[in-house]
Amino acid sequence: MPLITVCVALLIRAELRFDKRQIYVLKPLATLLVIALALTAPALPEPSPYRSWILLGLALCLGGDIALMFQDRRRPFLLGLVLFLLGHIAYSVAFSLHAGITGWTLWALLLLLVAGLAFYRLIAAGLGQMRLPVILYFLVISLMVVTAASVAGNPAIAREAAWLVLAGAGLFYISDVMLAANRFWRPWKYNRLSLAFYYGGQALIALSTHQLA
Repeated sequence: MPLITVCVALLIRAELRFDKRQIYVLKPLATLLVIALALTAPALPEPSPYRSWILLGLALCLGGDIALMFQDRRRPFLLGLVLFLLGHIAYSVAFSLHAGITGWTLWALLLLLVAGLAFYRLIAAGLGQMRLPVILYFLVISLMVVTAASVAGNPAIAREAAWLVLAGAGLFYISDVMLAANRFWRPWKYNRLSLAFYYGGQALIALSTHQLA
């Protein structure tokens, strides 16, 4: 975790300085460190479906991170969007292995419905041809958060593990909202601070592999 924190701090500084050479090194490195965090989970006597799906999601996000380093062009941006969408699906499958339909699930659905509609109204005018891809993307990431909430609501899951999953998914969601607001609504000079939420969420999800199998 300390290495990830230092790497992300340096990455944010590089982003704010528009230092592309440092970004091209630090961004993939930060994600690789998160993957390494998941790979250090204690060994199990049998393969873990949960860990396998999380590692797949992390690998897809690594591809998305690399593509979005060139997001000023539409094609790399779309590729990054697809890779992250697939990553969210992989996380959703992983979370569903430990999910339980409870009040947490219903509250998450309601909250995300209200928040999603409000945010869509905010950015709709700036979406243009990206309208359908962005809607699909937010539906998928909302599914990920709902399945994470379902894990948190499952009484059979240890509370620490449940909160790692829910907090990780929530931070990931917030980082994507910040990026979408910057791109489709109102540009913000310090929008790259969203990386702190993104890598914080990814690290918590990776840490959950140390407790869930």
